[in-house]
Formats: sequence, C-alpha cells, structure tokens
Amino acid sequence: MAGPVKRSVTIAGHATSVSLEPVFWTALDRAAVDAGIPVNALVAQIDAVRIEAVDPPNLTSALRVWLFERALCDR
Repeated sequence: MAGPVKRSVTIAGHATSVSLEPVFWTALDRAAVDAGIPVNALVAQIDAVRIEAVDPPNLTSALRVWLFERALCDR
C-alpha cells in the first residue's frame, strides 16, 4: 500500500492541503464523477457536514469516514 499523497483542494475560496492514500483519492475522484461535481465541490460538501458536528474530526478523517460509509452503502 502506498503512503499518503498530498493534494491541494479549495473549500469556500480557501486552498488547503489534504493527505490521503492513493486508494482514497481514487475513491474520492469516482464519487465526484458519480455525483457529477468537481472533487473540490464534493470535499466542500463533506466539510460542511463535518464542521456541524459537536466534536468535528479533522478534514482528512472526515473524508476517509465518508468514503468508507459510502462503500458500505454500495454493498
């Protein structure tokens, strides 16, 4: 398994970097295509839900959990 890869994403007009393993980037890219939106827009949607949590996780964790839950729902 390859180590994390850092990519820059833009959320609400602000650039931030996210480090995810390639398998998560691939899953995120596919999820964005399935939703018909850019990856940045998908990340922004996930981030908007994340920051509403009582004790929000960091963005990277939120992305991994969102992708994992999506994979479970696809079964």
